[in-house]
Amino acid sequence: MASTDTGVDAEKNGSPAAGEPEDTRSTRDTHDLAGLEAGLDALDSVPAGRTPLRETLVRKALPPLAAVALVLVIWQLLVWAEVAPEYKLPSPSGVWDELTDAWRQGTLLDYIWTSVSRGLLGFLMALAIGTPLGLLVARVRFVRAAVGPVLSGLQSLPSVAWVPPAVLWLGLNNSMMYAVILLGAVPSVANGLVAGIDQIPPLFLRAGRTLGATGARGARHIVMPAALPGYLAGLKQGWAFSWRSLMAAEIIASSPDLGVGLGQLLENGRNNASISQVFLAIFLILLVGVAIDLLIFSPLERRVLRGRGLLVTR
Repeated sequence: MASTDTGVDAEKNGSPAAGEPEDTRSTRDTHDLAGLEAGLDALDSVPAGRTPLRETLVRKALPPLAAVALVLVIWQLLVWAEVAPEYKLPSPSGVWDELTDAWRQGTLLDYIWTSVSRGLLGFLMALAIGTPLGLLVARVRFVRAAVGPVLSGLQSLPSVAWVPPAVLWLGLNNSMMYAVILLGAVPSVANGLVAGIDQIPPLFLRAGRTLGATGARGARHIVMPAALPGYLAGLKQGWAFSWRSLMAAEIIASSPDLGVGLGQLLENGRNNASISQVFLAIFLILLVGVAIDLLIFSPLERRVLRGRGLLVTR
């Protein structure tokens, strides 16, 4: 009776009974292992089905469109209520007329491209300078002690402060514009990379050194991939500083040789006392900033987070 109870207990606990054949035990163990692997795969797997277009539009396009519609409605109500004179608060239709006039004259895309091309080129130059500078500051203790506080101070300095000295040093040309962009964006890119490197677990760095990943190889294969989230945040902030620095330079420094960008369009509206043109310039500046974030930085951020298992598509 004791042996029978032992066999029953063994079967309840999932262990093979004493008299069970070896082949049967092996087959059952194989099935159990396969079931366990299937269960783990089911837990780790994420549904890869394609999201329907209608659901995508409802989740991603509808909320911002609803917000824009709400702003337009409130704006129009304020105009109808005459909370401010027309020369201070234009109607949405007045700004739309200004937009269509610029489109018919063929100048609208020129305004946008002049500023966007400068901003992107200046940002790429800031990226090329700020990335190695950030690596150097993060990895060399003496450089960090000497340059780190300077970078933090430069990042807090308003970009508009660099416009007068840049004009005196370089004159009214594109070089002055790029200098202002670099002085505004390089500290943000470098500090973002430093912050990302500081958050790397020391175990990763020791494991990389053990495997022989030192120097440039360690920076490429260990440091940069591990610091990517913080680095990407620094890039987003660097672009914001680039765009703001460029707008400040275009507003203050004007010359026929520089062309008319969005900042100059804003200043022209002020000089002409055209509030509709001022609002159009503000709208276009905001539109470019949002478009760059949605088309470049948001996809990059989602890809990085998804690669680290931090973002699950629902």
